[in-house]
Amino acid sequence: MSDGHEHNGHEHVPSRQRRRFPGISSRTYEHPADRSALVALRKLSGFDTVFKALSGLLPERSLRLLFLSDSVRVSDQQFAHLNVMLRDACYILDLEKVPPMYVNQDPQPNAMCIGLDEPIIVVTTGLVELLDEEEMRAVVGHEVGHALSGHSVYRTILLFLTSLAVRVAWIPLGNLAIMAIVTGLREWFRKSELSADRAGLLVGQDLQASMRGLMKIAGGNHLHEMNVDAFLAQAEEYEAGGDLRDSVLKILNVLPRSHPFTTVRAAELKKWAESRDYQRIMDGHYPRRDEDKDTSVRDSWRESANHYSTHVKSSKDPLMKLVTDLAGGAGDLGDRVRRGFGGFTNASPKPPQGPETGPSDSAGDDQSPRDGS
Repeated sequence: MSDGHEHNGHEHVPSRQRRRFPGISSRTYEHPADRSALVALRKLSGFDTVFKALSGLLPERSLRLLFLSDSVRVSDQQFAHLNVMLRDACYILDLEKVPPMYVNQDPQPNAMCIGLDEPIIVVTTGLVELLDEEEMRAVVGHEVGHALSGHSVYRTILLFLTSLAVRVAWIPLGNLAIMAIVTGLREWFRKSELSADRAGLLVGQDLQASMRGLMKIAGGNHLHEMNVDAFLAQAEEYEAGGDLRDSVLKILNVLPRSHPFTTVRAAELKKWAESRDYQRIMDGHYPRRDEDKDTSVRDSWRESANHYSTHVKSSKDPLMKLVTDLAGGAGDLGDRVRRGFGGFTNASPKPPQGPETGPSDSAGDDQSPRDGS
């Protein structure tokens, strides 16, 4: 537990008693979907080429100079309370080298961990002003989790490619190639946020503070108007509600986002906090960094596959139910798809009409209502 003593170069460690995790591996808290999405990203055609090229071209020193010149660096003299949280987070997760942390003037609540050679943590003034101490502690732990997992490299490339895609939007093929990689990076990064949320909980060790922080990011500083149970109920409604059209719209809505929806993050974190895996970690049973070299890639894939299989089977989403039916060899999938897209639920099937008495297929298609109007 944190005991206030110096360790691995860390000083001024807070005296609040929290469990510490010596030698913890990032595998401990990484979401299975995070690992599998990163493997899939690395297999994306052209990703290795882009990654190697950008690793040598991105202005790492320029990035550091930018924050040094136009932001406030956290230290014992500036934003001292954040400096204490940062050192405490690194102490708990046993990250020996404390990454530099900056506060950037921006009313939008946000935080990020970027950098190619070494990670840099940046938090905005909007986030600092929005969250209380324990909520902010979870956020700092979240970003330290990104640093420990090595996420900052891919996050930096995502930021650069997103900007580049805008600049070359007038080049059709060039833009398509970049956007394919950006889409893959965003899919991975959304999953990595679930991992970092877990790291934040391991650092803060206060689930309610983590929940409050996510609610504030979604609804602002109006806790007296919000309720954790009602907020989590929104996630349940989001996952289960609607028909197949809503399932497709969910996918389209999330594609341009770098972060998962806040209610989904809250529900995922609460589920993990109530799991046996989390309790074992808190009891001191977790993978160590010195064991990482012996980790089987096949075991990681198996864990990811089991996660997705369980998720699909237990999901209440109409599209996931359809996938389960397909895997089970259901014989009436055509009817289920039509019912899923609405308008067919209560109608009994009509016998097919001959060409003499019924409209042609193309005419029927032209007269049917269209979505998206």
